[in-house]
Amino acid sequence: MIGIMADSHDNLPAIKKAVDFFNEEKVQMVIHAGDLISPFTAYEFKNLKMPFEAVFGNNDGERTGLKQAYSGLCLLEDFKEFSINGRKIAVIHGHQDKITLALASCGHYDVLIRAHTHESHISSRGFEDKYELKYPNNLIIDENEPKTIILNPGETCGYLTGHQTVVIMDPDTLKFHLIELT
Repeated sequence: MIGIMADSHDNLPAIKKAVDFFNEEKVQMVIHAGDLISPFTAYEFKNLKMPFEAVFGNNDGERTGLKQAYSGLCLLEDFKEFSINGRKIAVIHGHQDKITLALASCGHYDVLIRAHTHESHISSRGFEDKYELKYPNNLIIDENEPKTIILNPGETCGYLTGHQTVVIMDPDTLKFHLIELT
């Protein structure tokens, strides 16, 4: 299982809950889709007992400080891609819609992990549901091409929705569970 989270926005108690949950579940790695915010948050993530990967979000302004604080955990970048158990996974914060759409539609990835909206959303049908309303209607998608699962774990901080959420996903079956931290 893989732990997925995003938009923790300096909420140390929520980060601690997520770290404790992922350690209890013994996930093989944790992926954070951006908006860590401050370098001091790295101290809580250092309690993870598995590898950690993260990308920058649009609110991660102190990039140099974040890179230094997280240097023992991961290399922070704007975009990451992994191959886990034969599955291709892309990670981006998702605040640049055209880039997010291009990654989701390129056909290279089994899963695109994105964030930014603070709302959990998982689509296994590609663009037909969520993206249809957001992007131009003249978008041509080959229905015979495999679709990328677009996964937004929601917000770990809970500031906007009132829900502190993370996702666990099985990279073999691509089954996932949205978890509300309590």
